[in-house]
Amino acid sequence: MPKIRTVRSKKPPAGFDEIEDTLLDFEVRLKDAESKSKKATAGQSVSLSEGLWPIYQLHHQRSRYIYDLYYTKDRAISSELYSWLLKNRYADAQLIAKWKKQGYEHLCCLRCIQGKDNVHGTTCICRVPKAQLTKRIEQEEAKESEDDDEGEDKKKKKKKKNKESVKSIQCVTCGCRGCASTD
Repeated sequence: MPKIRTVRSKKPPAGFDEIEDTLLDFEVRLKDAESKSKKATAGQSVSLSEGLWPIYQLHHQRSRYIYDLYYTKDRAISSELYSWLLKNRYADAQLIAKWKKQGYEHLCCLRCIQGKDNVHGTTCICRVPKAQLTKRIEQEEAKESEDDDEGEDKKKKKKKKNKESVKSIQCVTCGCRGCASTD
Protein backbone atom coordinates (compact mmCIF):
# COMPACT_ATOMS: atom_id res chain seq x y z
CA MET A 1 0.00 0.00 0.00
CA PRO A 2 1.31 3.43 -0.83
CA LYS A 3 1.84 5.93 1.92
CA ILE A 4 -0.99 8.36 2.54
CA ARG A 5 -0.19 11.82 1.27
CA THR A 6 -0.74 14.64 3.74
CA VAL A 7 -0.32 18.40 3.58
CA ARG A 8 3.16 18.09 5.10
CA SER A 9 4.41 15.39 2.76
CA LYS A 10 6.46 16.22 -0.30
CA LYS A 11 4.60 16.74 -3.51
CA PRO A 12 5.12 14.07 -6.14
CA PRO A 13 7.59 14.78 -8.95
CA ALA A 14 6.53 15.97 -12.36
CA GLY A 15 4.78 13.32 -14.42
CA PHE A 16 2.91 11.74 -11.52
CA ASP A 17 -0.37 13.31 -12.57
CA GLU A 18 -0.14 11.43 -15.90
CA ILE A 19 -0.07 8.01 -14.22
CA GLU A 20 -2.08 8.85 -11.10
CA ASP A 21 -5.40 7.71 -12.60
CA THR A 22 -4.00 4.27 -13.39
CA LEU A 23 -2.48 3.95 -9.93
CA LEU A 24 -5.78 4.99 -8.33
CA ASP A 25 -7.54 2.36 -10.43
CA PHE A 26 -5.12 -0.26 -9.09
CA GLU A 27 -5.79 1.03 -5.56
CA VAL A 28 -9.57 0.66 -5.97
CA ARG A 29 -9.21 -2.82 -7.46
CA LEU A 30 -6.92 -3.84 -4.57
CA LYS A 31 -9.45 -2.64 -1.98
CA ASP A 32 -12.22 -4.56 -3.76
CA ALA A 33 -10.07 -7.69 -3.84
CA GLU A 34 -9.29 -7.33 -0.13
CA SER A 35 -12.95 -7.00 0.80
CA LYS A 36 -13.89 -9.97 -1.41
CA SER A 37 -11.16 -12.13 0.10
CA LYS A 38 -12.35 -11.27 3.62
CA LYS A 39 -15.92 -12.21 2.71
CA ALA A 40 -14.85 -15.41 0.98
CA THR A 41 -12.63 -16.60 3.83
CA ALA A 42 -15.26 -15.65 6.43
CA GLY A 43 -17.82 -17.75 4.58
CA GLN A 44 -15.15 -20.45 4.03
CA SER A 45 -16.06 -20.78 0.35
CA VAL A 46 -12.32 -20.74 -0.48
CA SER A 47 -9.15 -21.39 1.46
CA LEU A 48 -7.23 -18.49 2.97
CA SER A 49 -4.44 -18.71 0.40
CA GLU A 50 -6.88 -18.84 -2.54
CA GLY A 51 -8.62 -15.75 -1.20
CA LEU A 52 -5.33 -13.85 -1.39
CA TRP A 53 -4.58 -14.75 -5.03
CA PRO A 54 -6.31 -11.68 -6.55
CA ILE A 55 -4.39 -9.42 -4.16
CA TYR A 56 -1.07 -10.96 -5.17
CA GLN A 57 -1.97 -10.68 -8.85
CA LEU A 58 -2.97 -7.01 -8.60
CA HIS A 59 0.17 -6.23 -6.61
CA HIS A 60 2.20 -7.86 -9.38
CA GLN A 61 0.33 -5.95 -12.10
CA ARG A 62 0.88 -2.59 -10.40
CA SER A 63 4.59 -3.25 -9.90
CA ARG A 64 4.92 -4.49 -13.49
CA TYR A 65 3.15 -1.37 -14.77
CA ILE A 66 5.67 0.91 -13.06
CA TYR A 67 8.58 -1.32 -14.11
CA ASP A 68 7.45 -1.24 -17.74
CA LEU A 69 7.04 2.53 -17.69
CA TYR A 70 10.59 3.01 -16.52
CA TYR A 71 12.55 0.19 -18.18
CA THR A 72 10.77 -0.88 -21.36
CA LYS A 73 8.81 2.07 -22.70
CA ASP A 74 11.82 4.29 -23.44
CA ARG A 75 11.83 5.79 -19.97
CA ALA A 76 8.24 7.07 -20.04
CA ILE A 77 8.76 8.30 -16.47
CA SER A 78 11.75 10.09 -15.01
CA SER A 79 14.20 8.41 -12.66
CA GLU A 80 13.15 10.88 -9.96
CA LEU A 81 9.49 9.83 -10.30
CA TYR A 82 10.47 6.15 -10.43
CA SER A 83 12.47 6.36 -7.20
CA TRP A 84 9.66 8.37 -5.57
CA LEU A 85 7.13 5.67 -6.53
CA LEU A 86 9.34 2.97 -5.03
CA LYS A 87 9.98 4.99 -1.88
CA ASN A 88 6.25 5.57 -1.38
CA ARG A 89 5.51 1.88 -2.01
CA TYR A 90 3.48 2.17 -5.18
CA ALA A 91 5.58 -0.75 -6.46
CA ASP A 92 7.51 -3.56 -4.81
CA ALA A 93 11.18 -2.58 -5.03
CA GLN A 94 12.43 -6.08 -4.14
CA LEU A 95 10.29 -7.73 -6.80
CA ILE A 96 11.49 -5.24 -9.41
CA ALA A 97 15.09 -5.91 -8.35
CA LYS A 98 14.51 -9.62 -9.07
CA TRP A 99 12.99 -8.83 -12.48
CA LYS A 100 16.25 -7.18 -13.47
CA LYS A 101 18.18 -10.43 -12.87
CA GLN A 102 18.50 -13.10 -15.51
CA GLY A 103 16.09 -15.98 -14.98
CA TYR A 104 13.62 -13.95 -12.94
CA GLU A 105 12.17 -11.73 -15.67
CA HIS A 106 8.64 -13.13 -15.25
CA LEU A 107 8.65 -13.79 -11.49
CA CYS A 108 5.14 -13.59 -10.03
CA CYS A 109 5.94 -12.98 -6.36
CA LEU A 110 8.86 -13.22 -3.97
CA ARG A 111 7.30 -16.01 -1.92
CA CYS A 112 7.61 -18.39 -4.86
CA ILE A 113 11.42 -18.30 -4.73
CA GLN A 114 11.74 -18.52 -0.95
CA GLY A 115 12.41 -22.12 -0.05
CA LYS A 116 11.16 -21.90 3.51
CA ASP A 117 7.63 -21.00 2.37
CA ASN A 118 7.25 -24.06 0.14
CA VAL A 119 6.46 -27.65 0.97
CA HIS A 120 9.76 -29.32 0.09
CA GLY A 121 12.04 -26.39 0.88
CA THR A 122 12.61 -25.55 -2.78
CA THR A 123 11.13 -23.06 -5.20
CA CYS A 124 7.47 -23.16 -6.12
CA ILE A 125 5.95 -25.36 -8.85
CA CYS A 126 5.20 -22.28 -10.97
CA ARG A 127 8.97 -21.70 -11.36
CA VAL A 128 9.45 -25.09 -13.07
CA PRO A 129 9.35 -24.75 -16.88
CA LYS A 130 6.35 -26.50 -18.42
CA ALA A 131 8.62 -28.40 -20.81
CA GLN A 132 10.31 -30.08 -17.84
CA LEU A 133 6.96 -30.93 -16.26
CA THR A 134 5.69 -32.63 -19.42
CA LYS A 135 9.01 -34.46 -19.82
CA ARG A 136 8.80 -35.75 -16.24
CA ILE A 137 5.21 -36.90 -16.74
CA GLU A 138 6.15 -38.70 -19.96
CA GLN A 139 8.99 -40.49 -18.16
CA GLU A 140 6.59 -41.61 -15.45
CA GLU A 141 4.17 -42.80 -18.14
CA ALA A 142 6.92 -44.82 -19.80
CA LYS A 143 7.72 -46.57 -16.53
CA GLU A 144 4.05 -47.34 -15.96
CA SER A 145 3.54 -48.59 -19.52
CA GLU A 146 6.43 -51.03 -19.10
CA ASP A 147 4.62 -52.48 -16.12
CA ASP A 148 1.15 -52.46 -17.68
CA ASP A 149 0.09 -53.69 -21.07
CA GLU A 150 -2.68 -51.27 -22.08
CA GLY A 151 -4.37 -50.57 -25.37
CA GLU A 152 -3.37 -47.62 -27.54
CA ASP A 153 -6.62 -45.76 -26.75
CA LYS A 154 -5.94 -45.82 -23.01
CA LYS A 155 -2.37 -44.59 -23.54
CA LYS A 156 -3.59 -41.68 -25.70
CA LYS A 157 -6.22 -40.73 -23.13
CA LYS A 158 -3.64 -40.78 -20.33
CA LYS A 159 -1.23 -38.64 -22.34
CA LYS A 160 -3.95 -36.09 -23.10
CA LYS A 161 -5.03 -36.03 -19.45
CA ASN A 162 -1.45 -35.45 -18.27
CA LYS A 163 -0.92 -32.56 -20.70
CA GLU A 164 -4.11 -30.97 -19.38
CA SER A 165 -2.90 -31.42 -15.81
CA VAL A 166 0.34 -29.58 -16.65
CA LYS A 167 -1.73 -26.67 -17.96
CA SER A 168 -3.85 -26.59 -14.79
CA ILE A 169 -0.98 -26.53 -12.29
CA GLN A 170 -1.24 -23.48 -10.06
CA CYS A 171 0.95 -22.06 -7.36
CA VAL A 172 -0.55 -22.55 -3.91
CA THR A 173 0.76 -19.18 -2.72
CA CYS A 174 -0.34 -16.74 -5.41
CA GLY A 175 -2.28 -18.70 -8.05
CA CYS A 176 0.38 -18.30 -10.74
CA ARG A 177 0.22 -20.82 -13.61
CA GLY A 178 3.86 -20.51 -14.55
CA CYS A 179 6.43 -17.77 -14.30
CA ALA A 180 9.59 -19.54 -15.41
CA SER A 181 11.72 -17.52 -17.81
CA THR A 182 11.59 -20.20 -20.49
CA ASP A 183 7.78 -20.40 -20.62
